Amino acid sequence: MKHYESVIIGHITKDFNIDHEDNLVEICGGAVLFSSASAYASGHKVAAVTKINKADYDRLEQFTLPVEDIYAVESENSSTMRNKYFTPDKERRDSTCLSVGTPFEAKDIPEDIESDIYHFAGLVYGDFPNEMIKECAQKGAVAVDVQAYLRHVDKESGKMYFEDWADKKEMLPFITYLKTDAAEAEILTGTSDREEAAKILYSWGAKEILITHNSEVLVYDGKEIYTCPIKARNLSGRTGRGDTTFAAYITERLTKDIPESLLYATATVSLKMETPGAFRGTRKDVEEYIEEFYR
Repeated sequence: MKHYESVIIGHITKDFNIDHEDNLVEICGGAVLFSSASAYASGHKVAAVTKINKADYDRLEQFTLPVEDIYAVESENSSTMRNKYFTPDKERRDSTCLSVGTPFEAKDIPEDIESDIYHFAGLVYGDFPNEMIKECAQKGAVAVDVQAYLRHVDKESGKMYFEDWADKKEMLPFITYLKTDAAEAEILTGTSDREEAAKILYSWGAKEILITHNSEVLVYDGKEIYTCPIKARNLSGRTGRGDTTFAAYITERLTKDIPESLLYATATVSLKMETPGAFRGTRKDVEEYIEEFYR
């Protein structure tokens, strides 16, 4: 039985990103790519489970993980996205799903691996059935990026839109680590106050809530609100912000307390945001960044 600290499940995408000046960049993306790179760079033992059409297997080369830790399940459909950004800070975007990846099933996780954390790094509603989360919660801590439960795809146009998660109160008690951004937290709870939203999500059963924002990252564990500022010097690598933060945070939490894990994760994403693509730095790079900008 092969043991991992985190098994990250999600689709690797081909992204067509268009900035506010209409410059087009084609790049591989997806929460599973950004998340696995972040946790692996920090020295953690990480696996990626993805589903992809055989014609798109060249995308797997974009993972920073050793090839033996990439578990690709051949499927009918791969995921392809178009993101149009309207502002320099990339906070406002219009996303279109050009192709929806084939949904995951519990059997897609190999039987001969086990993990401390099962990280659901999905893209759109329907990526993961509820039963898959419940099953993984019996084997380890479940971490969920709520994007995959709020972001829906219009079958006709491919346009993506957000709706509240109908099963949230049933499913949140199975989740140890829940990640949202500020907008998603408001959809879930009805409040734009991030601290209040975190407290509501905790009251519904999630054990540790992480909320990202362009200015800071917030964590709530039912006892205390913790925050740490983002200090990126430019935003060229804005895509993947939440994924990078969340994966670094939850793997650090296996051995560290909340303030230390939050500082490390926020510094990681601040550094990552200065360069497009998945994080390719090292733990030493992050520690030096902390010394320069956070001490």
